Amino acid sequence: MSMPDISAHPAARARGVTAVLGPTNTGKTHLAIERMLGHASGVIGLPLRLLAREVYDRVVERAGAEAVALVTGEERIKPDNPRYWVATVEAMPRDIDPAFLAVDEVQLAADLDRGHIFTDRILSARGREETLLLGSHTMQPILERLLPGLNVIRRPRFSQLTYAGERKLTRLPRRSAIVAFSAEEVYAIAELIRRQRGGAAVVMGALSPRTRNAQVEMYQAGEVDFLIATDAIGMGLNLDVDHIAFASTRKFDGFQRRDLTAAEMAQIAGRAGRHMRDGTFGVSGRAPAPEPDIVQRIEAHEFPHVELLQWRSTRLDFSTLAALRASLDVPPTEAGLVRAPLRDDVLALDHASRDATVGALATSREAVERLWSVCQVPDYRKIAPANHGDLISDIYRHLMADGRIPDEWFAEQVAFCDRSDGDIDAIANRISHIRTWTFIANREDWLADPVHWQETTRAIEDKLSDLLHERLTQRFVDRKTGALTRRLRENGSLDAVIGDNGRVDVEGHHVGMLSGFRFVLAPGDAGADQKALRRAAMRALETELNDRAQQLAAATDSEFALNGAAQITWRGEPVARLAPGDRLLAPAILPLLDEQVPTPHREQIAERLKRFLDAKLRETFKPLFEIAEDEGLTGPARGVGFQLVEALGVLERAPLADILRDLDQPSRALLRRHGVRFGAHHVFLPVLMKPAPRKLAAELWALGRPEGEISALRQIAALAFSGRTSIDAVAGAPEAAYPLMGFRLTGPRAIRIDILERLADLIRAATSYKPGDAIVPEGAVDGRTFTTTLAMMSLAGAAGDEFAALMKGLGYQPQKRKADTLPAAASTAGVAESEGAPSADTPTVPAAEDQSAGVVEAAEISAPEAEPAEVAAAPADAAPAHSDPLIDEEGNVTVWELPRRGARPGRAPQRDRDGQGEGRRDGDKRPGRGKPARHGKQNGKPERSGFKPQKPAREKPVDPNSPFAALAGLRDKLNDKKDR
Repeated sequence: MSMPDISAHPAARARGVTAVLGPTNTGKTHLAIERMLGHASGVIGLPLRLLAREVYDRVVERAGAEAVALVTGEERIKPDNPRYWVATVEAMPRDIDPAFLAVDEVQLAADLDRGHIFTDRILSARGREETLLLGSHTMQPILERLLPGLNVIRRPRFSQLTYAGERKLTRLPRRSAIVAFSAEEVYAIAELIRRQRGGAAVVMGALSPRTRNAQVEMYQAGEVDFLIATDAIGMGLNLDVDHIAFASTRKFDGFQRRDLTAAEMAQIAGRAGRHMRDGTFGVSGRAPAPEPDIVQRIEAHEFPHVELLQWRSTRLDFSTLAALRASLDVPPTEAGLVRAPLRDDVLALDHASRDATVGALATSREAVERLWSVCQVPDYRKIAPANHGDLISDIYRHLMADGRIPDEWFAEQVAFCDRSDGDIDAIANRISHIRTWTFIANREDWLADPVHWQETTRAIEDKLSDLLHERLTQRFVDRKTGALTRRLRENGSLDAVIGDNGRVDVEGHHVGMLSGFRFVLAPGDAGADQKALRRAAMRALETELNDRAQQLAAATDSEFALNGAAQITWRGEPVARLAPGDRLLAPAILPLLDEQVPTPHREQIAERLKRFLDAKLRETFKPLFEIAEDEGLTGPARGVGFQLVEALGVLERAPLADILRDLDQPSRALLRRHGVRFGAHHVFLPVLMKPAPRKLAAELWALGRPEGEISALRQIAALAFSGRTSIDAVAGAPEAAYPLMGFRLTGPRAIRIDILERLADLIRAATSYKPGDAIVPEGAVDGRTFTTTLAMMSLAGAAGDEFAALMKGLGYQPQKRKADTLPAAASTAGVAESEGAPSADTPTVPAAEDQSAGVVEAAEISAPEAEPAEVAAAPADAAPAHSDPLIDEEGNVTVWELPRRGARPGRAPQRDRDGQGEGRRDGDKRPGRGKPARHGKQNGKPERSGFKPQKPAREKPVDPNSPFAALAGLRDKLNDKKDR
């Protein structure tokens, strides 16, 4: 390669030189390749090792591998007799005389780092027959000044480049390249794109060419739709990019962080749109929008001309170190050139020169020249200038001592890089180190066996490069999402396999689970392009969803269930949830369907689910539906029935006092035929007190309730269905929650409603006793008070303070009396049999099974309907029976006085319209009063408003269906026996 003297007449430099200038995508590099192949020999210098490799491959395709050489700082492919040389600008061979020579991207002559090398090639490198200088049209004035008579060819851009404005990183179009200027920014953006859009390729100058090629190939092949890169893509890389997005517009140029110039932005933005396809550019992330005038200049390719080129003397004096240093400081004498700032090689020379041992060795022209050649080793490691200077000094000392770098020392340095552990940064750091040793191995006179070390270092670099590509792909690419979206674009349909457990595999990739009619992405895909992955999966699941909809519409009721969490399940999978409706027994149904389920199928599913729920509610609450539909119920009876339906089968009796007064016996009989019981404390349906109805009642009541109330309901359920007849009250639980579980809240405790009614029967029997009566109920005292009995405590499932709290909650008032003031106690034997009450050792109900999810989950346990207690016959002169364990240490016995009418808290047992609870015969005296119930006026005053005077109740016929008719008959028989 001829090297004319810069001091020669400037016009001589331009002989045979043509400058082909224009913006990006004008085909300049393609023209240079074509022109070179038209000559017998040629050299083309390119700005990047990656671009050099790309051009080398293209030339090999045309001329054959035996005719083409590749020379870069770290790679050398040299056949025996190459005709064409492809090289980086720094590595362009100087010892040949080619017919053709080209230098690409000559505008880099203005670069502070490498500019002096490009300037030297512009001024000195020539082909015998033709020389091409390729670059931006901003170079035209300075080239014409330095090369008078230069032939200039302006080439227009093949396609248009337009500004597309600002867009979010996650909203960028496919086939976009996002540009940043640090590894940290590149990695952060790539991570975001992987989570939101499926993945991205990464291209940075710090990557090895092999890694960059693999990443670019992945992008070009369509495996990913996004490329995250530094400004390295602006240097001739030919990519199928439609849009360039600047995530940053500031870079560090080796001296300072500064804004990109309009020309630099255009160089990068020009990668968008290739050949005749238009491209766009814009900003994203935290990058500010460019000023309108900059946008206009980029679109029109109008930029300020380059005024100065970096220059450094190539006439070096190697006589001494001082002479060499002085020759490097020689200023240019020609207008348009400026002395380049100190770069790595000069800094390394200064550092080595300060080393006494190096200075002692560099005493001859040859020794100084060798030191300068060692200083040309690039600082790929970028640790610190001093660190790089030490390495240069070590290499130089080895060369001067032995003429070669010792294999042992070199092997130690290489071995440090030959590891595959660590993250992306650790592997990239090892690649930068091995690139240094690869560069050294390509200096054929520095090692005893350079070919061996070239192969060794190349193998390690390739291994590390492949590993780095793999790690980058693992971190920044979701191959599953990419593969599915590509197949979706290409084929329009995908193959899906749904396992028995609902696992969904699409095109062999596990993508999630199908539960009922809802698709849930696999947990590992939370950071993937969820919209794309869901779209691909749902496209594949269309047929399955349609088939399921038809199967559900034809399913029998046995295939459905309520799961206790306000959901309807079909074949064990949730397909709908319940929501509050107009009434408790008419909840709304919200099908759980993905949006891809067609409208006709949605309607079929909704209709079938409604039919199931209606049937389930009617089956569980059959008596309520029958009451609601019984047209024979009129007047007060219909009112009671309506309230029972609304309250799901249980009502407190006190609020019904007025309406019950107006409820005659025939009306009561109608309600009793539906299973309604009129208890002392409640009006309820015993058949609905079982766990299954109570469970469903609780679920219906909980719909739309605050989470706090639902949580309290769960706690009540856990206690209620544990087999206990009374439980501790749950803090914060609303009072209305207890009847749903079949319990009545009485102060700090709650008791099962049916048990409470049975307890009321025992108390009623005890307080109906009069001295001299033939029948002596257990616990009876004087007709106004009663004592606690073992049967009562066993029935209530409470003793001591717990039972006392229960009684106080019901409104009973305790009194202490000396046991010896009471009638003499009789034996308590047979007490458990009287009244039919369970003993303390006999559980009243079987234990419930463990609780499970949902508002209420319990085993169905028996809740027998309370019946009036049978009483045992006793001698006429027998005294009331008292159990010794109920007498305290001071000899006192607790007796309970009936609560006053309407007392709170805990309501007194309510009476029927004749003043008595159900089960007492009409006309019986009130307990403790000793006189018949009165009607009409009392003490000369009219009754309360709404009360209708009626005939004495004893004159009404007794309801033969009343369970207490049997008790009356039993009493008559006992009296007859006594009389006889």
